Amino acid sequence: MSTDTPGIDPLQALRAPRDPACDVFLTGPVFLDIIFTGLDSAPVRGTESWARGMGSSPGGVANMATALARLGLRTSLAAAFGDDHYGEYCWDALEQGEGIDLSMSHTVPGWHSPVTVSMAYEGERTMVSHGHEAPAPAGAPASTGTTAPTGAPASTGAAAPVPAFPRCPPRARAAIASLAPGRSEPWVATAARNGAMVFADVGWDETGRWDLDALPDLAHCEAFLPNAEEAMRYTRTDCPRAAAHALAERVPLAVVTLGAEGAYAVDGRTGVAAAVPAIEVEALDPTGAGDVFVAGFVTGTLADWPLADRLAFAGLTAALSVQEFGGSLSAPGWAEIAAWWQLIRTCASQDPAALERYAFLDDLLPTTARAWPLRRAVPTIGFRQ
Repeated sequence: MSTDTPGIDPLQALRAPRDPACDVFLTGPVFLDIIFTGLDSAPVRGTESWARGMGSSPGGVANMATALARLGLRTSLAAAFGDDHYGEYCWDALEQGEGIDLSMSHTVPGWHSPVTVSMAYEGERTMVSHGHEAPAPAGAPASTGTTAPTGAPASTGAAAPVPAFPRCPPRARAAIASLAPGRSEPWVATAARNGAMVFADVGWDETGRWDLDALPDLAHCEAFLPNAEEAMRYTRTDCPRAAAHALAERVPLAVVTLGAEGAYAVDGRTGVAAAVPAIEVEALDPTGAGDVFVAGFVTGTLADWPLADRLAFAGLTAALSVQEFGGSLSAPGWAEIAAWWQLIRTCASQDPAALERYAFLDDLLPTTARAWPLRRAVPTIGFRQ
């Protein structure tokens, strides 16, 4: 966790003595991400490529857990960790470095940690992953439905192996689920019954059916956040906005991400819709940007901000993340957000009307912030900075 992050609690005004200790619960596979940076182009078969930089960090579901924790939410993660050095490193980085509650997690003897090697170049990334699904703790309920492909990191947008636990998730304000066709996770229904707002994303449907009825856990969700292509395929529409309105008939909140065009959301309860354009930035590495967007939207929803403010904040945090390398490493904290807001208002080229979209930050951020850009620590196994 960035040591210079102001101690901002976005839910401070809403907290009450009987509230759950956990703000957000999530579960999924943790990968060790090894990120090569400074590549001029994609590796060419039969040649050796040298990268000018390298870092390592927890990846997979750790991307979103870190993004939530850095935004001041009390985050609980249930995950399996290998008993190898990689697993120990990821556990320590998340628990000690980011303050994430791992009391629902466990170490699996004799199981090696899943690994992803990511190569970033020209604003894109290429990834190679390896791993095996972790065995569930004794007595944990199994998932129902089909088994997700093994070894795909959550940040790719593909389905990933989800450990068949926890038996009973902790009481939380919110929970985040990753949906997959034909698969039902019993903990999702339990979390919803216990009062958690469930936010869900979804991966590419390898079956090609694109059937919302094949996502049984969608019935328990407060919000569904697919990208434009996924939303249009699931709703049989040819327009992302039409897709969002169609999805809002199935879930209370439908949020469709539009890439470089921003995001569009519909509140199915009130009929309110909001569109926010993307912030133009120089993208170095998009790994984990979708996870950061979800974390920003969850934060704004729990804080009960207007829908347009939630979208703007989610888009801002995602934009800040792609300017840094790595998944969990790139998740911004309040220090980065405050520094951006301080800088952007001094740029003569900025449209005052566009700046007004982020005026709500004035009530959240400290009056002073460190200069932009900020330098992050880049954890690397086996080395000291």
